[in-house]
Amino acid sequence: MLEKKVDLQKIKEIRKSKHMSIEEMSTILGYDSPNGYFYLESGKSKFPAEKLAMVSKILDVPIQKLFFEVKVAKMETFHHWR
Repeated sequence: MLEKKVDLQKIKEIRKSKHMSIEEMSTILGYDSPNGYFYLESGKSKFPAEKLAMVSKILDVPIQKLFFEVKVAKMETFHHWR
């Protein structure tokens, strides 16, 4: 089973490219202080699924873009003949 991991660096880059501050993101996401969002983006807190969905909408990107891309090499099957 593959586990998808949130690409925090990509989220930060997209946020900055949209000229949004941590303070703005915190306010939109309903946090009382900028630390609420900062802890998510810096990896100090785990991103709740509902907040990640909100970030996707706020930044206007598909939610899939917020995860690391997983590339699996083609596996070859070896048959052992007796």
